[in-house]
Amino acid sequence: MATLLLLRHGRTTANADGGLAGHQPVELDETGRAQATAVGERLRAVPLAAVVSSPLIRCRQTLELALPEAAPVLEEGLIECGYGAWEGQPLKKLAKEPLWPVVQQHPSAAVFPQGEAMAAMAARAVTAIRAWDARVTAEHGPEAVWLACSHGDVIKAIVADALGVHLDLFQRIVADPASVTAIRYTPLRPFLVRLNDTGGDLAGLVPPPRGPWVPRSSRRTGGTDGWSCWSPR
Repeated sequence: MATLLLLRHGRTTANADGGLAGHQPVELDETGRAQATAVGERLRAVPLAAVVSSPLIRCRQTLELALPEAAPVLEEGLIECGYGAWEGQPLKKLAKEPLWPVVQQHPSAAVFPQGEAMAAMAARAVTAIRAWDARVTAEHGPEAVWLACSHGDVIKAIVADALGVHLDLFQRIVADPASVTAIRYTPLRPFLVRLNDTGGDLAGLVPPPRGPWVPRSSRRTGGTDGWSCWSPR
């Protein structure tokens, strides 16, 4: 199957101030813009078959700086968790709320006031990612690499699913601003190839060609598909 690169947006004004942005239109700060430019240099050696993004402006700004020639497709399934009444609040204040330890220790049960359940966020994000991965593989072949730009909690939920761990453990996963995480899905299981990479060479994530491949639309019904399957490297 194709290789997915999960990119978290660069640092925002809310990140710097210790606030919970949620769906608010917060933008990248100076550090975040520098991070986006730097990750773009790292991605330069990676041919991307598709670029998908959360519709929030901080993700769109990150891609404008990192991949100025790309035309990202906006995917609602990758939007940040809807924190409802918590949005815009300082994290120090939220840490005193009765719901806070639930979010930290039992997030699968957390439902934000006037907002979204964390389990619902995880389900729609994983559904979107797996659907896009199947689409990219079908259109571009199993050697394809594609990128999705999203948010910290969304990326952590997708990684938890790839690792086969319960959502209640996802707070143990780290996804820093402008970090890259790589996942390769296969018919049997996903492989977490790289996690929270903020400085490594990304060219090594491009799989070598593994023989001929025929697009799904060109195959005959009932024939063998002829796809090669990736093994972990």
